[in-house]
Amino acid sequence: MPASITLSNLSWSTLDGRPLLSHLDLNFGAERTGLVGRNGVGKTTLLKLVAGELQPQSGTIALSGRLGILRQEVQVEEGATVVDFFGASGALAILRRAEAGEATADELAGADWTIETRIAAALERVGLDAQPETPLASLSGGQRTRAGLAALAFSDPDFLILDEPTNNLDREGREAVIALLAGWRGGAIVVSHDRELLETMDAIVEITTLGARRYGGNWSDFRELRALELAAAERDLAAAERRVADVVRSARETSERQARSDRAGRGRAARGDMPRIVAGGLKRQAENTNGNKIRLGQRRREEAMEVASVARRQIEIHQPFSARLAPAGLPQGRHVLRLDGVTVGYQPDRPIIRNLSLTMTGPDRVTIAGPNGSGKTTLLALITGALKPWSGTVSVMTGFSLFDQSVSLLDRSLSIRENFRNLNQDANENACRAALARFMFRADAALQQVSTLSGGQLLRAGLACVLGGTRPPPLLILDEPTNHLDVDSIAAVEAGLQAYDGALLVVSHDEVFIENIGISRRLQLPFGEDTIA
Repeated sequence: MPASITLSNLSWSTLDGRPLLSHLDLNFGAERTGLVGRNGVGKTTLLKLVAGELQPQSGTIALSGRLGILRQEVQVEEGATVVDFFGASGALAILRRAEAGEATADELAGADWTIETRIAAALERVGLDAQPETPLASLSGGQRTRAGLAALAFSDPDFLILDEPTNNLDREGREAVIALLAGWRGGAIVVSHDRELLETMDAIVEITTLGARRYGGNWSDFRELRALELAAAERDLAAAERRVADVVRSARETSERQARSDRAGRGRAARGDMPRIVAGGLKRQAENTNGNKIRLGQRRREEAMEVASVARRQIEIHQPFSARLAPAGLPQGRHVLRLDGVTVGYQPDRPIIRNLSLTMTGPDRVTIAGPNGSGKTTLLALITGALKPWSGTVSVMTGFSLFDQSVSLLDRSLSIRENFRNLNQDANENACRAALARFMFRADAALQQVSTLSGGQLLRAGLACVLGGTRPPPLLILDEPTNHLDVDSIAAVEAGLQAYDGALLVVSHDEVFIENIGISRRLQLPFGEDTIA
């Protein structure tokens, strides 16, 4: 039987009773499916339901085949090594005892003599230079993700379940994930906001507050189809709103005609033009007719408003938040940043960055590129003053804001609104609420404590507080700003940064994002080489 995953009338609610997934009917076969949707809509929850980590509150999940799961955060136990990811530490230990002449006859008879070669091939497939005994604690987060992905493919499941597999990966790691999925012949469900990765999918499933829908084709095909749907929804909404206006106008005209008729009837009765019994009967008939017309008009109005509401909800799920920016006021050609011959590291005689020079002027846009461990975060620490150079000088000639991966500029104990007011003290309450609303923190949502936010919400709150003020800083330093943001939110950030008139210094492995925000220069950071930009 071909491997498949079938969801039938599946529903799940949060602990506080908020419906997250409602009556989903989906089928996944031997194809690569990208699972997309806004942050908090239930993508990771759906993966947990498929994996059996959560139980549906109603509906069923039918699974045919074996699952291989890669989660967003690869957990590491103390003392674990790469081979533990592969579940082959025992098999490798037998080989080591055999090499030392210490293996028993039974161990030699059951030894897997190819296990080490096959593990090495799997690691090479994802571009990871590591040995089976390499401690996982010595690997970066991106390297651990690659090791986990290699072990996943090594186990040869029928379905790959991947939750944001390219987060925190460098360029080489992203390409390895894309290459692995390109050659995958089983089923795969991939939650991702990586548009380059989504372009390799066979189908896209979008989850919204209205349910889930499958689109054949890759990310570009999905965007084109969804744009057509949005245009149709806008036409439907316009027609529905015209219908509401027509119904309201018709009801008003009917009421006015009835009022004129009633006045005329009362006038005839007062003049004695008709017998009292006839006048009374006509009055009761008029009241009944008037009541029926009122009820009919009310029913038509409610029906028209419901149609308009449905059309409006269809549009709302397609609209990203707005990231319009106020002017930063940075003059053309003004010196913003200068590094002269900077060398720095964390251990004596082992510099991470050596003799690096960089100059930024005016609204310059620079990206810092390089593999994991090449010194990108170290360079940002130098520029922001968190780290002092061993030699050379660092000069920042203007105000700046650092938007790092953990959004450390936000006080976790305060609300989003309180953080905004602290970081934008010249903004009044109306300006604060308007800015937060543009980033989809409306009304009570702006009062959420930062510590309670999801990863995507946290990044969006940081963007709101840094970019939403009355005067953004002349220099923005962004460290992987798109991690954990959904694709619509990334597109909105791109639009905002395109309109930003200050200088940008960006660390990002998202090449589509880099291209879309108009980066003009690239600073490459190979380890241990002199670099001038």
